[in-house]
Amino acid sequence: MAVKMRLQRHGKKNFAFFHIVVADSRSPRDGRFIEQIGTYNPNTNPATINLNSERALAWLNVGAQPTLVVRRILSYEGVLLRKHLQGGVAKGALTQEQADQKFEAWKTQHDAKILAKKEGISKAEAEAVKAAEAAEAKVNQARAEALAKKKAEAEEAARAAAEAAAAEKAAQEAAEAESASEDTAAPAEA
Repeated sequence: MAVKMRLQRHGKKNFAFFHIVVADSRSPRDGRFIEQIGTYNPNTNPATINLNSERALAWLNVGAQPTLVVRRILSYEGVLLRKHLQGGVAKGALTQEQADQKFEAWKTQHDAKILAKKEGISKAEAEAVKAAEAAEAKVNQARAEALAKKKAEAEEAARAAAEAAAAEKAAQEAAEAESASEDTAAPAEA
């Protein structure tokens, strides 16, 4: 029986979530499996991987063949490195302490890289939010300036109309006063 380590698809359309399983190669993709050894969620950034490394290493040691994607996941989690180091220990090239020390050094470096990526993503998101707020403030300021300019023009036009109406009224009153003075002066001459 050929045993494979592969992904089993779950989740909804366009939002896949995978279980990492050990299964007979003849069984269907989402069908019967021997053991579930982890999960893989590619929808997060970076992808979320929960893997039982000990069980994955045990299955690799008894001959289970990982698919390409599972091989990448195992490499990312350091399972393939541990298998390689265990092979060196079995051949006598390394001691168990040296193998553990090399794996721990790799793990700290790998964790630091992941943390740096997460910080970079959060920093980029914060900068994007700040840039969007600045752009929105700029647009709001331009709208406020345009509104203030329009309001000032309307007030100026209203003031000019009021002045014109006052001047017209004054001219009309002056004309009425002049005609009234002519009327009073005309009977005095006659």
